[in-house]
Amino acid sequence: MADQNPIESLPLEEFIQLPNTIDLIIDYNEAIQNLIKQRPYIRVGKVFQGFAILYIQKDDLQKILAEIQEAEINLFPVVMGLLGAQDLEAAGITKVQNQPYLNLKGEGVLIGFVDTGIDYTNKAFIYENGTSKVQYLWDQTIKGKPPEGYLFGTEYTNTQINEALKSKNPLDVVPSQDTVGHGTFLAATAASREDNELIGVAPDSELVIVKLKKARQYYLDYFLVPQNQENAYESSDLMLGIDYILKKAFSLGRPVAICISVGTNLGSHSGFSTLSTYIKYISGTHFVGLSLAAGNESNMNHHAQGMIAKSGDSSSVELKVGKSGGSVFINLWNYSADKISISLTSPTGELVGPILFKAGSNYQSRLILEKARVSIEFIFPSALGALSQLTIIKILEPTPGIWKITIKGDLIVRGMYDMWLPITGLVDPNIEFLAPEPKGTVVIPATALGSISCGAYNSASGSLYVSSSWGPERLSLIPVPSFVAPGVDVTGIYPNGVGKMSGTSVAAAITTGACALMLQWGVVQKNQVSMTSFSIRSYFIKGCERDMKIKYPSDQWGYGKLNLYNTFNNMRGGK
Repeated sequence: MADQNPIESLPLEEFIQLPNTIDLIIDYNEAIQNLIKQRPYIRVGKVFQGFAILYIQKDDLQKILAEIQEAEINLFPVVMGLLGAQDLEAAGITKVQNQPYLNLKGEGVLIGFVDTGIDYTNKAFIYENGTSKVQYLWDQTIKGKPPEGYLFGTEYTNTQINEALKSKNPLDVVPSQDTVGHGTFLAATAASREDNELIGVAPDSELVIVKLKKARQYYLDYFLVPQNQENAYESSDLMLGIDYILKKAFSLGRPVAICISVGTNLGSHSGFSTLSTYIKYISGTHFVGLSLAAGNESNMNHHAQGMIAKSGDSSSVELKVGKSGGSVFINLWNYSADKISISLTSPTGELVGPILFKAGSNYQSRLILEKARVSIEFIFPSALGALSQLTIIKILEPTPGIWKITIKGDLIVRGMYDMWLPITGLVDPNIEFLAPEPKGTVVIPATALGSISCGAYNSASGSLYVSSSWGPERLSLIPVPSFVAPGVDVTGIYPNGVGKMSGTSVAAAITTGACALMLQWGVVQKNQVSMTSFSIRSYFIKGCERDMKIKYPSDQWGYGKLNLYNTFNNMRGGK
């Protein structure tokens, strides 16, 4: 019997820290479990809700793909970015806080954030007696003592945070910081203690915080994320963060509202990706309100759409690459009944293709008179999107100018196709489609079936936020966004002081606070103890403000503007 590889014999906590370790997300069924038992090079991390995080060395990737007969992209965590670049009165929240009978401020409810961390030393998160609102903080970026059942990062408890607040140098005791400010701003918007006009939506709620670690370099390279982008995260770490928050809430016996303000374009936008399936499961869990930012992509020129009328016809999409543009990653989705082939024409007129469809094939070509390299990979069937075929197009070191992507319909039944570039921040700003389609720009996981998906509007002017992503999701199974909430020039708290933020992140934070108030009314006060995200979504939709000139549900507005007071008012008299 061959000696065991010394790397494989390392404790799992050390194995996952090796520079060549990558993680995969997989449906943890009986067949996979039996296979893994015979493969010491596959290490099992966290198992939750039918999924497992596996850890392998990247040199073993092709071996595991061959053994389970799966495309790599179907197992990869996707790379995600932030979705934010206060008007509580407009959302009907101030009336709910001040209504004598309701008097809802989040007491007895937890609010969870999986984001860039928190400035726990800010007075917005400190009670009048000097203790912290933060009950638990899992910093995935700090090596130390991970939470029980998890493999990396360091967990800090309320007791440790209170000790830090009493010390002369708090960061010597609890060194976790929010160097970006995004997570701090959102947490303050949802839950800050009263501070003049900067009171949060649910000031009496308490917090569970997860600070995401940066995505592994392997995935940054695979998805061609710009090298200067620090705020890029893995969907696997997001899922672990949500799982952690839920475990803390259940151990404390308290309902929890969770805010997700990271997203991605890397997927079919149909609600059937691994992450979206997980979000759907959590949305149906009792005592949980899950709010997701819809994204800020409607005017960013990152989505193109086309139609091939019949077999033999072609359709083209033009892509602009600026002089300082980085590499290009495009995911193209068409319906599985159709068969297509792809060709690219460079700005100098050099032709690549046509490349005929072949499931699992990966065509690569270096242009003759240009530095650019092209990769075209066909993936079918794709576990990331129902009834869908995925084509990944990569252009490395692209020649500046206009690239033309031609899709030929070799066999056409439906003919519709969609292309997405990565979201803002995960693609070079000099790369864009010349004829973009603003519809279909709600990001993943806000396209998850039944999720509370929040767009943003300007509460001062009443107009839609210019970048707020539009629906529908690709299969048009559910309306997205669910509704819009205030999200333009919202005043809030950063680690370095008061500032403003615009975007659907802020709208999601306000909505998360509103979820906390609903959970207080429903679960804590026992008016509806079986409350889930699905039921909260229905309550919110019932109370939305609507304009008679707009047909609802709308691709831009969802079911209207969030108004929590209207939600409660509509319950009166059996309404």
